[in-house]
Amino acid sequence: MLVHSLHSYFLRPGDLNLPIIYHVHRIRDGNTISTRLVVAKQRGRELFIMNASFQQPQNGFEHHEPMPSAPDPDKLLSREKLLDSYLIDPQVPILAKSKLIPSPIEIRFCEPYEDFNMAAREPRQRYWIRTRGKLSDDQALHRCVAAYSSDLLGPETSRYPHQREGQALAVRSLDHSVWFHKPFKADEWLLFMIESPIASNGRGFTIGRMYTRSGELVVSVVQEGLIKGKMQPRAKL
Repeated sequence: MLVHSLHSYFLRPGDLNLPIIYHVHRIRDGNTISTRLVVAKQRGRELFIMNASFQQPQNGFEHHEPMPSAPDPDKLLSREKLLDSYLIDPQVPILAKSKLIPSPIEIRFCEPYEDFNMAAREPRQRYWIRTRGKLSDDQALHRCVAAYSSDLLGPETSRYPHQREGQALAVRSLDHSVWFHKPFKADEWLLFMIESPIASNGRGFTIGRMYTRSGELVVSVVQEGLIKGKMQPRAKL
């Protein structure tokens, strides 16, 4: 069986210096579908809960929304080259430069990368992703990588229309659901398209889709995050 959907809630922050204990509860074992409940604990307190559903591969009816046109990833700058240019750009805040941490996932943006531009913009983005090295053929591993990759930049999309100079906005994940529709390879290019149709009551809502380079829709993602913001103090002259 392979996981076909994950539905998770982030309950409270954890401590990176302490181990996390994962309790896996066997909810149901069926011939076609099986379900597990995962509870992550630290210091005896629940940090995270997730329902995971697994399915035996089977034939059935198929359709999917076609992939919109997108730039060829081989013709786009890698995130590393973009970050290198930021390190010598005097307009990028020093604090922001200190947060430029290399990622195990290679990312190539279809539009100009404007993470340090705090002007309001449309709540959508699209970029290509893949792992830096080759993975084994274990499809479960490829799905784990896609789930991890889906949380890297997606939730931030909901803050784009509300940001402005002098304001620090952060999005903290509240819940995160992922559906795996078809087999795919996470070490080959996947187009991740994200949009935020609404933000309300301090929460931002995002929807994402991952397509293979050949145009197959293989992963869908829905997230909701808590948007928090405050005005940055002006520097004293």
